Amino acid sequence: MKCKNTLQKGKMRYIIFRDKKDKKDIWYGVGLEFNIVESGDTPREAMLLLFEAVTGYVESAQKIKARPHILNQKSDREYEEMWEYLEQNKEVPTGEVFSFGNLNIRKGVSIPV
Repeated sequence: MKCKNTLQKGKMRYIIFRDKKDKKDIWYGVGLEFNIVESGDTPREAMLLLFEAVTGYVESAQKIKARPHILNQKSDREYEEMWEYLEQNKEVPTGEVFSFGNLNIRKGVSIPV
């Protein structure tokens, strides 16, 4: 599913996961449409940092009246494949993915953190 975001409203797909190839216990939060990646020591920290980064990104885009293409970026293939797997299987692999979903974005409305 590709989103068509505007400065007034839209959606962002996100995934909170731990990279099983990484030997450290680091969690990542990815905002696919914005190409934002944050990391944290816990899945909740990664989610909080991602949602804070997204809030700042959207507010800045709205403030400067940026063109909508910055809110509709092409994400890395790795994240698209992960999203497709999660959507098709409707399940979260134990220990690897904490959460995934869509986040609604509207002008003047804060993203819940």
